[in-house]
Amino acid sequence: MTKAAELAKMGEVLTNSQIGGRRNLVINGAMQVSQRSTSATGVGGNISYHSLDRFLIEAGHTAGRLTFAQVADVHDGFSYATKLTCTTADTSIGADEYTIFSTRLEGQDLQHLKKGTSDAEKVTVSFYVKGNASATYTVELRDNDNGRFNSQEFPVTTNWVRITRTFTGDTTGSFDNDNALSLKLNFWLHAGSAYTGGTHVSNTWGTTSNQRVGDNQTSFFDSTDRTFFITGVQLELGEQATPFEHRSFGEEQRLCQRYFEVLFATRAATYASTGSYVQRQGHQMKVTKRALPTITDASNVYSTLGVTVTWEATNAQSAPNIEYIWAVIADATTGEFGRYDRKLTLDAEL
Repeated sequence: MTKAAELAKMGEVLTNSQIGGRRNLVINGAMQVSQRSTSATGVGGNISYHSLDRFLIEAGHTAGRLTFAQVADVHDGFSYATKLTCTTADTSIGADEYTIFSTRLEGQDLQHLKKGTSDAEKVTVSFYVKGNASATYTVELRDNDNGRFNSQEFPVTTNWVRITRTFTGDTTGSFDNDNALSLKLNFWLHAGSAYTGGTHVSNTWGTTSNQRVGDNQTSFFDSTDRTFFITGVQLELGEQATPFEHRSFGEEQRLCQRYFEVLFATRAATYASTGSYVQRQGHQMKVTKRALPTITDASNVYSTLGVTVTWEATNAQSAPNIEYIWAVIADATTGEFGRYDRKLTLDAEL
């Protein structure tokens, strides 16, 4: 082997091994983290996160419903998968119906893709899938900033199979360099003619909605026997699908907590009046959030204050980073001693 060939081979090994550095743009692609719940039923009537972190169901105008669950399914180095199970069929498909399994990415994390330039990079999507029977679905890159999309069909069988699809670079429309939604990685499971009525052109960027979904698309809601399993979702720069980039559970969890966190806020103290009878106490988030989170008091735990406790998040208290939430104690009496224990959810999802 010549020296040049040796160096080329060494480069190939480095590129295709774990020491190649961070490659996967998808968070929680191995389906490890599920802060909300491990299972959600009756899913399919809206656009919402339900179970596994960073993955959601986008659905509209369909009577079809599904169960969205994290399941233990050991294979190919993976311990978990997402399982979708059809629980209510919808075999009369209206034109505007759709159901999509999706994950979303910030524009500032995509600048190296050079989208919208003459040097736009190819990207490769890979994932493992199986189902209860043979089926054909569609994987799509959806440019949310410019209303553009590119999609390709993929098959599903009853055995785990790794699918790889390389997408051509898009020289039209750049991603915004900010913390907002720029790219959706979509897996189309059910679609009406508004998305299927045109002739699908694989791996081509466009704006014609009725060409978004493949011509051979299966409807996930064709039977309550239908299941869809997926794990090992990876999106990376280039036209080579490298081995899945496994991250530790702790690292994956912290990446997820940028967008969603469960926080237990506990405080016991003497509350002194400030004149307006309002006092604020800070609680540090586990991870700095992408944006100001929506705070929901999800607890059945208690307060012994006999006062009103509400919650706020503002970067005015910790600018420029969003790191704290604040308990607002209203009607506190000078010298009053009390305690609150609350379970909160902090939602800063895209």
